[in-house]
Amino acid sequence: MAKLPDGLLQLLDVLPPVIREKLDNHPDVNGLVEVVMDYGRPAEARFLRSVERWPGNVITEHDIEFTVKEIGDFGGDNRAGIERTLHRISAIRNRQGRVIGLTCRVGRALEGTIDIIDDIVRSGQSILILGRPGVGKTTKLREVARVLADEVNKRVVIVDTSNEIGGDGDVPHPAVGSARRMQVPSPAMQHTVMIEAVENHMPEVIVIDEIGNESEAQAARTIAERGVQLIATAHGQSLENLMLNPALCDLIGGIQAVTLSDDEAKRRGSQKTVLERKAPPTFDVVIELLDFDRLAVHHNVMKTVDVMLRGIAPRPELRVRTDLGEVEVVQKEFSPELEEPGFNERFPSLSKKQNTEVPNESFSRRSKDGQREKPKSQDGPKLDKKTVRIYPYGIARTRLERAIREKRVPALITNDIHQADAVISIRSVQQERPGKLRDISKDVKIVTVKSNTFSQISGALEEVMRHSTGQDSGMDAAITEAEEAVKIVLQSNKPYELPPRDARLRKQQHQYVESQKLASESVGQDPERRIRVLPIKLK
Repeated sequence: MAKLPDGLLQLLDVLPPVIREKLDNHPDVNGLVEVVMDYGRPAEARFLRSVERWPGNVITEHDIEFTVKEIGDFGGDNRAGIERTLHRISAIRNRQGRVIGLTCRVGRALEGTIDIIDDIVRSGQSILILGRPGVGKTTKLREVARVLADEVNKRVVIVDTSNEIGGDGDVPHPAVGSARRMQVPSPAMQHTVMIEAVENHMPEVIVIDEIGNESEAQAARTIAERGVQLIATAHGQSLENLMLNPALCDLIGGIQAVTLSDDEAKRRGSQKTVLERKAPPTFDVVIELLDFDRLAVHHNVMKTVDVMLRGIAPRPELRVRTDLGEVEVVQKEFSPELEEPGFNERFPSLSKKQNTEVPNESFSRRSKDGQREKPKSQDGPKLDKKTVRIYPYGIARTRLERAIREKRVPALITNDIHQADAVISIRSVQQERPGKLRDISKDVKIVTVKSNTFSQISGALEEVMRHSTGQDSGMDAAITEAEEAVKIVLQSNKPYELPPRDARLRKQQHQYVESQKLASESVGQDPERRIRVLPIKLK
C-alpha cells in the first residue's frame, strides 16, 4: 500500500470496504481527485490524469448508506464533510429526497500554490479568481487566507458557505493559518454573513468562495466600498463571461446601454447607442486560471472592460510555472489608452498611430527561493502581430466585434473601405452592389459569407487572420490547383481529381470551380478526401 498523505486516510475510511480495498492497492492513490458512487452504476475513481470505472463494483443502497452514516449531516446545499479535513461529499437525491448518488472529493492543503500571484495578493488590491471547476480556485483561496493572515499579519475573515475553505467542524483546518472563519447556515444566507463579517469583526481582508448570484455580487460591492480587501472566486472562465452574465456583471462595474449625442457619436465613430460601464468595478484585478500552472491576469479591470466595450480584444498578462518551479511572464499585458489620438478622431479604428510599447513590469520572474529576478530587458516589447483593419460589407458589425473579442485577435473594424486590410462581405449584398469592391486594392483580402450568423462571421475572421499572418500560402496553392484542373477539364471534357486537401481548402476550391461555371464534388474519406472537377456546365 502506498504511503498516504495527511487527510486522505480519513476519506478512505468513509468509503465502502470494496472501494477502499481498490484504492488501497492503487499505484496512483496519491493523485486521487474524487470518487463517484451512483446507485445501480459502477463505482468510478477520478485521478489527476485519468478516470477508472470498475464494472465489477456496482453501487448498492448499502454502499451509499455506509458512507452517509460515516459523515456529517448534509446542509441545504447537499454538501457534507469530515471533521478537521478539507474533503467534501456532495449528494444527489431522488424526487423523494433519498440519497442515490455521492461525489466524494479530495480536499488538499498545498503550500506554494500562490507563488505565481504572490505579488498581486500582497498588493492590497481586491482580486477575483475565475476558472473552470477543478482547476484549483479553492486551493489557491485557502493559501491566500493563510499567507495574508500569518505572513502579512492582516485581520482575515473567511466566509465559508460549505466549509470547503476551512474544513468541516467548528475548528478550522490548519491550512488557513490564523484566519478566522464564519460558517454560513445555508447558501441563501451567504450575502447576509458577508455583510455581518464587515460590521461585526473589523476585517482587513474577506475571503469568499463562489459568488454566484446578484445578492452576493451586491454584498461584495458593499464590502469593497468600505475599504476592505476582497479575495473571491466566481463562476465563469473569463472576463467576457462575467460581462455576459447579468447576475454577476456588477462585479466588473456592470454594463448599460447609453445614447450618445450626435457630436459624441461622430467623435467616437460609433452608433448613437453604445454599451458602457455603469460603475467602478468591485474588483481591481481579475485572474483567469487557464490551467493548474498557467493563468491570465487583468491588472486594471476598469480599463480592460472599457477597452472591450470599444470593440478591442484584451491582451492580458500570461504567467506560467515552468518545469523547474520558476514563475515566468510569457506575455505582458497591453491595452491602448483611451486618451490616445485614435480614440478622439471621427473613426478611431483608422488611427495609424498605435502605442505598441508595453510598460516595464516590476514583476518578471520568481525563483524557487521566492526572490524576484530583474526582467531580461527593460525595454517594452513591440506588438508581435500587425493590427488588421477589417471593413464589414453588409454583415452585422456587432457580431464581428464579438468575434474579435472572443478570439482575441489583433483586429479593428474600419469605416473606410480604402483603409481596410480585409473585407468581410455577405454574398447577397456583394452580388447586388459589387461596384464598391471593385475600387479597392487587389492586395485587400475579400472573404464572403453566405449568411449573417455569428459562426459564419467568426469563420471568416479566422480566414482573414490566417491570410494576414502569412498562413494562407496553402490557400494560394489550392486555388492554383483548381485553376489547372478547370483548364484540363475544359480541354479534355473528362473529370479530373485534385490532390487531397482539408475541408477549408476544399471549400475554396469548390467556390473557384463554381465561379468558372463548372460542377465539382468531394470524393474519398479524410485524410484522402479531395475535389473532383466535372465537365458539367452550370447555368
